[in-house]
Amino acid sequence: MKPTASPSDLSDLSDLSASDPSADSLHVTLAPMDEQGIELFERALLSSAGTGEFQWFGFTSAAHLRARLAEDGFLSPGGGGGMLAILWDERHVGRVEWSARSWGRPATSSCWEIAIGIGAEHRGQGIGSTAQDLLARYLFEHTRAERVQASTDVENLAERRALIKAGFQEEGTVRRAQWRAGEWHDMVLYSRLRELG
Repeated sequence: MKPTASPSDLSDLSDLSASDPSADSLHVTLAPMDEQGIELFERALLSSAGTGEFQWFGFTSAAHLRARLAEDGFLSPGGGGGMLAILWDERHVGRVEWSARSWGRPATSSCWEIAIGIGAEHRGQGIGSTAQDLLARYLFEHTRAERVQASTDVENLAERRALIKAGFQEEGTVRRAQWRAGEWHDMVLYSRLRELG
C-alpha cells in the first residue's frame, strides 16, 4: 500500500522535537518549509561545500523550490513526498526530505526514502541523527508506511553513524548505484521498520 497522508496530517508538526545531548543540549525540531529554509537550500546548491561532497551533483536549478513552496509548502496532498526544515534552537540549519519508493507494485509495496541536508557549519554536532529520527517517527505516526529507508555513499561515515544512531539498520551495499564526481559510487542501504505492538 502506498504510504499516504492528508495535508492536515502532515501539517501537524507539534510533536517533531527532541533534545539531543550531543547537539550541545540545544533543541532540534522539524517545521514546515518556509522562505528562510528555501534560501538556505538555494545557497547550499551553489557549491560542493554547501551540499557536502557526497551530495554535489554539479550546479542545479533551484527554480522549482519556490514554485513548490507556493503550491503546497512541500506537504503534498498526493502523499508522494515532502520536505521539512530542520531548526536547531529555532535557527534554520538544514532540511529533511521524503519520497515514495517501491519494492514491487506501488499499491502494495511502497515505503518512504528519506534524505537530509545540513549546512556545513552545523555538521558533526548530532543534529542529523536527531532530525532523521524525528522524521522517521513522524512518518510512522502519520502515514501507513511499514518501512523508512535511506542510502548514503559507502565512504560517508558521518551519515552512516547518524543513521545508526537514528535507529536505522544497515541492510547492504548497492554497487555502483550513484554517478557523482565523474565516477560510479557504491551506496549503503539502511532501513527502519515500524515497531510492532
